[in-house]
Amino acid sequence: MANKKSAIKRIRQNARRHVRNNYFSARARTLVKKARASMETGVSDDTRASVVEAISALDKAAQKGILHPNNDSRRKGRLMRRLAQLDK
Repeated sequence: MANKKSAIKRIRQNARRHVRNNYFSARARTLVKKARASMETGVSDDTRASVVEAISALDKAAQKGILHPNNDSRRKGRLMRRLAQLDK
């Protein structure tokens, strides 16, 4: 256990941030999975809406520093490319 006040405070901060980071990263993962699952059924308005929702969640995670911006961009690109292939 930490002995200094600053170390104790840092532990509390890290615990709060861990919960917050897990929320946004898990939400992004879940929405990406839902978007991919909806792509399996074919392209519809629901599919497009789920992709937009997933992209929004990825952007929020990157904005908060949970995802690296390049990681965010790569994931969005893969989703959009997959959606475009289904449109053909």
